[in-house]
Amino acid sequence: MGKGPGLYSDIGKKARDLLYKDYQSDHKFTVTTYTSSGVAITSTGIKKGDLFLADISSQLKNKNITTDVKVDTNSNLLTTITIDEPAPGLKTIFSFKVPDQRSGKVELQYQHEHAGISTSLGFTANPIVNFSGVVGSNFVALGTDLSFDTATGNFTKCNAGLSYTNSDLIASLTVNDKGDTLSASYYHTVSPLTSTAVGAELTHSISSNENILTIGTQHALDPLTTVKARLNNYGKVSALIQHEWRPKSLFTISGEVDTKAIEKSAKVGLALALKP
Repeated sequence: MGKGPGLYSDIGKKARDLLYKDYQSDHKFTVTTYTSSGVAITSTGIKKGDLFLADISSQLKNKNITTDVKVDTNSNLLTTITIDEPAPGLKTIFSFKVPDQRSGKVELQYQHEHAGISTSLGFTANPIVNFSGVVGSNFVALGTDLSFDTATGNFTKCNAGLSYTNSDLIASLTVNDKGDTLSASYYHTVSPLTSTAVGAELTHSISSNENILTIGTQHALDPLTTVKARLNNYGKVSALIQHEWRPKSLFTISGEVDTKAIEKSAKVGLALALKP
C-alpha cells in the first residue's frame, strides 16, 4: 500500500475496477507508437452500433512535465499539461479544449501521509470550484467531494465517503447526490498468487427507493490471462476474458446477457490495444 489515504477518487476504486473496468459492449481498437524523439502517439477507434468515433493523441514527457494533446472526431483539441511534484507531494494539472473558450481549468493535487487534497478552478468569470479532501491513514480514510457554482452561489455536488483497508480487504461507504444515494462496496483478495478477488457494491436511492446490488469476481488463469464475471439483482450477467498476448498489448472480449429477457441477443464487446 502507498503512503497516506490517497485522494477522494480512491475511495471504493478497487471494487469499482473489479465490477466495471474493461466491460463494454462496443468494439474498440487502440494502437500506440513511439517516435524517435520519445513522443507517444495513440490512435483510437470505437464502433458504437452504427456510429464510429475516433481520436488521435500524443504524449510528450520531459523530466517532470507531461504534455498530452488529443484530437477527436468533432475536431475538438484537448490539451493537458501535468507538472509532477513541483514541490513534494504536489501535482499541478492545466487543461483546455479548443474551440471551447470556457473549458480552461487548473487542478492542484496534494498528497500527504495523513491527507489527500484535490481542487480545481475554471478559467471563467464565474467558475465552478471543485474541492475534495481526505484525511486518515493507509487503513482508514474519511473524505468529502464538493462542487460550488460561483454564478448561482449553490453547491452542485456534495458527497462524502469512508474507507477501511487492511492487507486483503477494502470496504467503503459513500453518500452521494446531496444525500440521496447511499453506496457500500466491498473488495476482498482471495489469492494474491492468482489475482483472485471478489467484490460487491450495493447502491440505494432514497428518492426512488431503488436498490442495485452487483457482485463480481476475477481470477488469473495464468500470468497473461484474466477472467472476470459479475451479476446484478436485475438479472444481468456479464463476463470477460483478457489476454496480454505481448507486453502491454491486450485483447479483451466481454459479453452480457439479460436473464430476464433471454430471447434478446447478448451484447458482445471487443477491445484490442497494441503497444510496441
